[in-house]
Amino acid sequence: TTRVGAGPFPVEQENETGQYIRDKGHEYGTTTGRPRRCGWFDAVPVTYSVTIGGIDEVAMMHLDTLSGLEELKICRAYKINGKETTFFPANKDRLSQAEPVYETLPGWSEDLTEVNNFEDLPVNAQNYVRRIEEYIGKPITFVGVGPKRSQTIFRQ
Repeated sequence: TTRVGAGPFPVEQENETGQYIRDKGHEYGTTTGRPRRCGWFDAVPVTYSVTIGGIDEVAMMHLDTLSGLEELKICRAYKINGKETTFFPANKDRLSQAEPVYETLPGWSEDLTEVNNFEDLPVNAQNYVRRIEEYIGKPITFVGVGPKRSQTIFRQ
């Protein structure tokens, strides 16, 4: 997950992991060159967005940027004032109080940029995509494994 500009970003990684994702995914402003804020996948706002937006399927980009990380985290909920919730707080003051509640999954080391079929992805990458589908309640039908249009896996 990335964010441009100021504001609450509960899953932001202001550490080596965030820098790794930023560098591998070329997450810098096109005109300014300013580094984008990077963090773990946050299922809370994505679930909220697909629900209120009536979205039927989702595209996941930049899966290849996670190659090389030993473990991956998915924010499955927030803890606000000591209480766990999966409800997205649209109020920025409440969102700034949110502490991410993570599930940790094993990563993978393989390069994904030449993969054309979902079944050919490393098992841990497949499991990561499937776990996110479980959280958001929608199928991920497009998986980006590189910057080129040809590096998109189409799932039925």
